[in-house]
Amino acid sequence: MSDLAPLTQEEVKNMAVEWYKKLDVHAPMVEILPMLNDGDLEMVFPEATLHGLAAFEGWYQGVIRIFFDEEHEVTECAVAVNGTVAEVKIVVRWAASRWNPPARYSDRIVLDAYQTWTVKRHEKTGLPVVTKYTVDRLEYQEGSAKL
Repeated sequence: MSDLAPLTQEEVKNMAVEWYKKLDVHAPMVEILPMLNDGDLEMVFPEATLHGLAAFEGWYQGVIRIFFDEEHEVTECAVAVNGTVAEVKIVVRWAASRWNPPARYSDRIVLDAYQTWTVKRHEKTGLPVVTKYTVDRLEYQEGSAKL
């Protein structure tokens, strides 16, 4: 029997909003890594499937050098809690600029990312952490550049 308190919908939703705020400002890894499970972690993006914190860090360091003027807005967040674990269905509107040299101008990507997360309460910190993060599909807005 675990001594950990059950997760609440509110703390998981707050964590998701905070995650995207950190992505918007390209927060340092020291602020982002505590939001991810330091044990078993899987992150599935359209371009890669990552396992572990080191793989995420490599991916993150790459994308913050590609995209700028990022804005994430959580438009839907449905949390199903089962004790210290939750399944989360998230829709986030993502807008970002990207410059592909030697293009004269940058282009703008605007899309809705449909995601499924598994979140658990960390055994040591007691905080909610992502253990699985899957981008299920992307829906581009009209006129958006494509990834």
